Amino acid sequence: MLAATPQQLTIAASDGAKLACSVVVPDTPAPAGGYPSVILFHGLGGKHEDMEPLATQFLAPAGYETLECDARGHGLSEGLFGLDGPRDVQDTRELFTWLSTRTGNTSIGALGISLGGGAVWNAAVAGVPFKAIVPVITWTNLATALAPQGLSKSGLVNYLAALVPESRWDPELLAAKPSLVSSTNMATVNALTASRSPLAKLSSLQTPTLMIQGRRDFLFDIDQALAAYKALKGPKRLYVGNLGHSPGISPATAPDAAIYWGEAVKWFNQFLKQTGAVNQPEVELGHDPFDGKTTEFKSAQPPPIIKSTSVMLPGSTTMSGSNGKVVRSVRITGGPHETFGDSTVTVRYSGAQDWDRLVAVLALGSTPITCRRREDQTLRKGS
Repeated sequence: MLAATPQQLTIAASDGAKLACSVVVPDTPAPAGGYPSVILFHGLGGKHEDMEPLATQFLAPAGYETLECDARGHGLSEGLFGLDGPRDVQDTRELFTWLSTRTGNTSIGALGISLGGGAVWNAAVAGVPFKAIVPVITWTNLATALAPQGLSKSGLVNYLAALVPESRWDPELLAAKPSLVSSTNMATVNALTASRSPLAKLSSLQTPTLMIQGRRDFLFDIDQALAAYKALKGPKRLYVGNLGHSPGISPATAPDAAIYWGEAVKWFNQFLKQTGAVNQPEVELGHDPFDGKTTEFKSAQPPPIIKSTSVMLPGSTTMSGSNGKVVRSVRITGGPHETFGDSTVTVRYSGAQDWDRLVAVLALGSTPITCRRREDQTLRKGS
């Protein structure tokens, strides 16, 4: 058997559920204290094999043993899909113990993509003693990610829900599905997402954290990482690149993949092996379109400039018709324009005593490379 070839195995969780996993072992002799290790977590609807190329191409050559498993309700693992709920956190705690016992080394990090990034965040704030973590294109506040301002990204939520058969869902999650899709009961949404949203606990997290987020991601946008960056008090870095959920590119194939996976290895080297540079720039931006280069910022507040633009929209000033919809558009000059983090659309209106809400959408323009959409901006009466 080749040393860097994934070795398939099954790990039994404490509730008896069997998790389908693999380990990848470096092809170099183990150090006296055992290999430092990284647990890898796949995305929604995925499987542990999705993470094996990252293990074999980047982490094993750098001297890390990795463990990757099918999440509950995924692939060949037993148990029910819990959307990174308490049982999933317990699984991660048990996998940490299993891996540290196997290697004899507690220098263990974690890297997860999307759903897997949520697993990393939630395990870290629950006290799983990772030495460093790398959450990738994921959320820190699940309620605001899926239902910004109380308005569900229903199309995306329906798409995500279809990635795991309902027969494999946890009953609590299944009961909340209608509210997640329609935002009809935000109390239910908030109750479900509270225990799955690490943001409120990040100010006390000291685990060194490298966040990798996409420039354009309609599901988990840069706001999710920026909020975490502001809250974290321990060592932290942020890479913003061309990867992401639609319209971003898969983390496995994005043009700057070698850069951000290389940054992840450096991060683990620094905090698992105590090697490498300590004074790295806090923020790194992969160019788009990617030209092989990045721009680095010493500050944690990208972009450095906040710009306000006011426009007068041409056309009718009265909303009429049975669908209650009017479309008025204008091209913002002086481009190209690219926004990072929170964008705000303010609409001034009158005569709307009977309206429940007004929804304004800032949409992609004619140059999608340099523009990105903000999901529904909901303005309550009086805004």
